[in-house]
Amino acid sequence: MAGHNFNPQHFHATLGAHAPVLSVRDGDVVTTTTVDAHGFDHEHIQRGGDTNPMTGPFFVEGAAPGDTLAVDIIRIRMNRLMGWTRQGLAWNVVDPARVRAMPEREKIFWRIDDNDRAVRLERPTAALSEWSVPLKPMLGCFGVAPADGEYISTATSGHHGGNMDYNRFGEGATAYFPVAVEGALFCLGDAHAAQGDGEIAGTGIETSAEVEFRVRVLKGRSITWPRGEDADSLFTVGNARPLEQALQHATSEMLDWLAQDFGLDAVSAAHLLGMHVRYDIANVFNPAFSVACRLEKQALAGFSRRA
Repeated sequence: MAGHNFNPQHFHATLGAHAPVLSVRDGDVVTTTTVDAHGFDHEHIQRGGDTNPMTGPFFVEGAAPGDTLAVDIIRIRMNRLMGWTRQGLAWNVVDPARVRAMPEREKIFWRIDDNDRAVRLERPTAALSEWSVPLKPMLGCFGVAPADGEYISTATSGHHGGNMDYNRFGEGATAYFPVAVEGALFCLGDAHAAQGDGEIAGTGIETSAEVEFRVRVLKGRSITWPRGEDADSLFTVGNARPLEQALQHATSEMLDWLAQDFGLDAVSAAHLLGMHVRYDIANVFNPAFSVACRLEKQALAGFSRRA
């Protein structure tokens, strides 16, 4: 196991079989930086395009199709004091009759206070003059190269991960991705200082970050859709339109996980999910919507988890 400090020089607006920027091994830890969703770095210099430019890809030695890549998100630190969102809500989250009355979607700036662990509007409305939101860093877009030589825009998501914008992919979480190409070719970016469910404003609080992560290769372990876990929950993420299809993908993946790791048959898993499942709408703005099927770990306290 080794540690790597990587300073990115260029960024990609697609996830795919780009030339790797660094080769790492199972268990290695990487510290690197990301730019914001419009490509601006910690010095406010635009170094990438305007659709979630990614850092990477990182070639993970030993990762092969049919394996799973585990990514432990050790640390996400904002490396500048400013973030931005868009004013108003996305047109598709309100009744059609309300769309014309929505505010203009101009760029709005926020101040990030790492000492207070809070984020505040730079120019708040009168009603929000004393208001702030907790600083809760997350990765909006990250994943591996897809199969069949595809290069998929970082504006959207799929089996490979991508722009899922799920706010549980933060510090202390582990993400799992299905490996489709040699080396997995892992990329990351689109850090948010905070974001509610659904990314219904069309953005989180977009900013740049320093990220520390660990990669692990789970040999011979096959999954179909991204999975994740944090201290409290297991979750699976389905990416598709309509929203119902994303939910179906996420639920099917959770059924597979309960069978693989806990030995639950379909009937037992259905009873368990029927009483304990939680659904989080991760994103309803991107070309593919993202739904997380989440199961709190306390619901699994009586079941042994396989290694």
